[in-house]
Amino acid sequence: MKLNNINLDKAGTFVEEVKQDKSKAIKIKKVEGAWNFNEGKPQFASTLEHANGITIVEADGPPFMGGSGIKPDPVQYCLFGLAACFAQTFASIAAEKGIELKKLKVSAENKVNLSMALGLGNEPIVEKVKLSVEVLSEAEKDELKEIEELAKQRCPGVYCLTNPIKLDIEVNAQ
Repeated sequence: MKLNNINLDKAGTFVEEVKQDKSKAIKIKKVEGAWNFNEGKPQFASTLEHANGITIVEADGPPFMGGSGIKPDPVQYCLFGLAACFAQTFASIAAEKGIELKKLKVSAENKVNLSMALGLGNEPIVEKVKLSVEVLSEAEKDELKEIEELAKQRCPGVYCLTNPIKLDIEVNAQ
């Protein structure tokens, strides 16, 4: 059965598998890309493999940072990932609760201070991120508020932005 474009049967099967074996909840995600040195082309490209194919994603810096601005910049992709992840989490929780959504729109916004990135200051690069969610549903407001709170708690994208995560960087010079 599908609700809110969520396959509840598959999602339910996965929940049951994880109940039986918590290690099934662990998934490895990897993105690998390369810098493009050719003028007039996006600066960075990656081929993302997913369950049913591959997608090429390209990023380019804004002109004021030396890019050509012909593709979204990396911060836009970060915000896209957050918005998409929150929307997917919100829609899934609503579906689990049997609540039909007629509209779900999520926007993610931040204000970036590039002083530190330019080596010209110590101000935080991003002070906050704002998610705005538009929902159309016959559900009660308190039900939607509960879904919002659960989505905030369960969304991997929100977790990544609100909790320190160890970062390892390994540079292999050739």
